[in-house]
Amino acid sequence: MTEHEPTPRPSDKGWLDRPENITRIFYGLIGVCALLAVLGFFIEAHGELAIQHFPVFYGLFGFIAFIFIVFAGKALRRLVMRDEDYYDR
Repeated sequence: MTEHEPTPRPSDKGWLDRPENITRIFYGLIGVCALLAVLGFFIEAHGELAIQHFPVFYGLFGFIAFIFIVFAGKALRRLVMRDEDYYDR
């Protein structure tokens, strides 16, 4: 007897396998970010530094920190990367 996996039916797809749901999540996150940015203009910030009173300071700071971490990771990869057969020699 030959064992084989049954072909998946379209109804077996998960909700994240459908492209329209991914698009909805993406636009939903954009909407939440925009809403929080707009609310930053109406809610008083209580920071210790003057720059922390800027309405979207924390969003910009987080984005810049994210960009820094990505580029630092790329540089670190060049520093610590080994050849593919490093352990097989």
